[in-house]
Amino acid sequence: MTQDLERILMKNDLSDEEIVTLLGLTDPEDCRKLQERAYALTTERMGPNVYLRGLIEVSNICTANCRYCGIRKSNQTVTRYTLDEDVIVGCALHAAEKGYGSIAVQAGERRDEKWIAFIERVLRRIHAETTSDALPNGLGVTLSLGEQTLEVYERWAEACGNPGGLRYLLRIESSNPTLFHALHSTPGRFEKILEHRYEALRNLRRAGYQVGTGVMIGLPGQTLEDLKNDIRTFQMLDADMIGMGPYITSLGADMTSEGMMQKTPLLQLAFNMIATTRLVMKDVNIATATALDTLDPNGRVGGILHGCNVVMPNITPQATRKSYQLYDNKAGTEVGAESNILMERKIVEMTGRTLGLNRLGSSLHWVRRAGVAPN
Repeated sequence: MTQDLERILMKNDLSDEEIVTLLGLTDPEDCRKLQERAYALTTERMGPNVYLRGLIEVSNICTANCRYCGIRKSNQTVTRYTLDEDVIVGCALHAAEKGYGSIAVQAGERRDEKWIAFIERVLRRIHAETTSDALPNGLGVTLSLGEQTLEVYERWAEACGNPGGLRYLLRIESSNPTLFHALHSTPGRFEKILEHRYEALRNLRRAGYQVGTGVMIGLPGQTLEDLKNDIRTFQMLDADMIGMGPYITSLGADMTSEGMMQKTPLLQLAFNMIATTRLVMKDVNIATATALDTLDPNGRVGGILHGCNVVMPNITPQATRKSYQLYDNKAGTEVGAESNILMERKIVEMTGRTLGLNRLGSSLHWVRRAGVAPN
């Protein structure tokens, strides 16, 4: 494999068969070569910085019933909450003071006007109150608030007030229609349909966002061919950023009986997927997922070593973090915001990277398409 692998790793464009080969690597030496190539390409195309996105988990109230998720509507054991407007803005101010450059606003999925207007109002305040000499356009904002209409995306984009740091993460979870349906097959007011997901991603592009998507890795019934097709879907969508991680079961979900992969092979598969996505997509932002740390204490370090260039320290008030468990044993729920930024600094230093403080860290893929200066 070694000579063939070295040839594959140096190619600019990979075939479907070659992508499947890289995803399926298990030999430690082969995996090391893949990791080193992905890290080198990240340095070459993206530079040495790892960018911060301070994660604010605004609410765990959700109208959806996705079978894999711990905050699904039907989970009666979770304590529901929505953070106060002042608390959310306070988290954003903390991020700005610590040099994060950007935040990520995440919540369960809702589409009622009261919620839409609440988010709009919060975003206006965040922009107004974080504009400074260090951040002349305020914090960059990544929203992860599910499928909405084009009009809602446009309202939130205008409220963010920072078109150079405007991002939205809407994961597809799987591009395999059968798998997607199995993950979202519970009937409800907002039952998920894969084509609707794609239309929402197209609407995000129309509304001016840097568009992010991603999948779960190691799903029951998922194949290497499925993961290869996921990467091809990222290309088809012309994604600017990717957020993906290993599938981990949740006791509050509806899939525990289907089990999950053993931790060691699952972690390697996740690393292979990250590295291969970097080789194919080249200049997109890729976040190192907290779920990697749930599999291994140095999981996010491994993510950066395999091609990730974004970290997302949790700056949500500690009192509510245990109520935002999308999967079991989520890492980072026991430490406060101050400890998290120190942890991220340590993680980045361990990988030979530097923190891109007071930088929006926008996707270079988007920067080149938009014809603007890197920020």
